[in-house]
Amino acid sequence: MEEEKKIHSGELEERDHNEQKETPVISTPDESGVRTYQLQKKEKKKAAPYKGVIIFAIIVMAILVLAVSCNNTIGKIFTSGTGGGIGSGNLPQEPYIATLYVEGSIASGNVDYFGGALGYQHQWTLDRIDEMMEDQNNKALILFVDSPGGGVYESDELYLKIKDYQEETGRPVYAYFGSMAASGGYYISAPAEKIIANRNCWTGSIGVTIGTLFDFSQLLEEYGIRTETITSGANKAMGSNFDELTEEQKAIFQGLVDEAYHQFAGIVSEEREIPMEDLLKIADGRIYTASQALELGLVDEIAGFDDAVLMLQEDYGLEDVQVVDVEFLQNTLFGSLLGSFYKGRPGDLGQLSLLLELTEKGRELPISYTSTYLKKS
Repeated sequence: MEEEKKIHSGELEERDHNEQKETPVISTPDESGVRTYQLQKKEKKKAAPYKGVIIFAIIVMAILVLAVSCNNTIGKIFTSGTGGGIGSGNLPQEPYIATLYVEGSIASGNVDYFGGALGYQHQWTLDRIDEMMEDQNNKALILFVDSPGGGVYESDELYLKIKDYQEETGRPVYAYFGSMAASGGYYISAPAEKIIANRNCWTGSIGVTIGTLFDFSQLLEEYGIRTETITSGANKAMGSNFDELTEEQKAIFQGLVDEAYHQFAGIVSEEREIPMEDLLKIADGRIYTASQALELGLVDEIAGFDDAVLMLQEDYGLEDVQVVDVEFLQNTLFGSLLGSFYKGRPGDLGQLSLLLELTEKGRELPISYTSTYLKKS
């Protein structure tokens, strides 16, 4: 009997171990000492309704909270050369040279798909310069420029702020050009005491663009579409995609561009001490290599960034002064992961819709100090 119990017990343990869905029911021994048993099926537990949906929602909420948390802390960081973070308003308590990064399009409101700050941040940059102007520990400023340019308004505002820094503090400003410093990128650097370019830099593009104006009137006619624009004056809707520009309207736009161009050329001529008549010969909007720019007097040296720092330190007796990077940092991982869900694909658009979308993108900066070729879409 004991052996029989062990056998049956072993069978039960093995069934439990294998997690069978059936449960044995054992009878009492009959006159011959034989037991019988039958199997009863366990009731399968029903999955909680919407369990998968709930789990997915929790994950999404966690990502959202993390993204918001990151966006609330970005842009208020000073990163030292050793990688340590220093909060805005907590500048180094000892003498330092600040490297201010101007990377990407010089424009207001650079954001990602979810409204998070991305790339160059205009007001943040102006505020940091103001902060350093009031800080006696700040001894000099290096502009690290890697930009195709930007808006006329923003470029000029940053230029004027740099001028204020120089005039109010008497401290030097050096500009270092990365892979590109074109149009507005050159404009903001013009007042620097010295401009040093990377040997692979493209710069120049001294000029102004109002963008490309599209005339769809003939295309709409082919589709049998007619438009009518009601305005209070003949030139109120000039630049519309649906009407051909008149000669008068072309002259109006050209006047806007010419005035901005003369302002640009005047600044470069004055700051770089190049006679206007000589400058106008080279300031036709073309892009120059670093060596060409050096020959024309648009830059002073060709060197690496570390060499540029040494030049500033040696020129102004700041050899023992630390260099601190002032850079707007952002976390765009969230936007990168989910942004693709919100992107329309060109293949999903009709021919006419695709043309309209492309023209809207081309009108983001209607008048700007931007090198169109170098501007990233």
